[in-house]
Amino acid sequence: MNGSSELMLARSVPATADNVAALRHAITRLAKQAGAGERVQGDIALAVGEACGNVVMHAYPPGETGPLILEGRVLEDGDLEVVISDLGRGVAPRPDSAGLGLGLPLMSTLTQALRITDGDHGVGTQVQMLFALRP
Repeated sequence: MNGSSELMLARSVPATADNVAALRHAITRLAKQAGAGERVQGDIALAVGEACGNVVMHAYPPGETGPLILEGRVLEDGDLEVVISDLGRGVAPRPDSAGLGLGLPLMSTLTQALRITDGDHGVGTQVQMLFALRP
C-alpha cells in the first residue's frame, strides 16, 4: 500500500492499567476501518489487552512506570500487524506474579502468528501479533 491509503496507528502511553482500554479501543477501530468483523475485532481487543496488561504488570519494577508502545498497521494482504513494546526489564520468569499464566497461550490462540522477542538493543520486550482480518 502507498502511504496515503495505508491504515496505521502508533501510540505511546505510560504503562498504567487505565491506559489499556484506550489502546484496545484504538486498535479495534483500526481493524474495523480495515473491514474486520465483530468477532475478529473482539479477538484483537482481547489479545492486545492481554499483551498491554503484561507490560503494565511485568515490564517495570514496582513503583516505576515506563512507556507502553502500541503500533498497528494493515498490511497489503489485508492482515493486521500489531506490535506492543516496552523499555522494561525484559522477559523473565516471575514466580511472584499474580497472574494465572494464561495470557500467552490465549494470545497464541487468538492470533495468526505470535512472536515475543527482546526489544531493540536488548532493552525491553516486543510482542508481535498478526491477525487475519477476514476469514
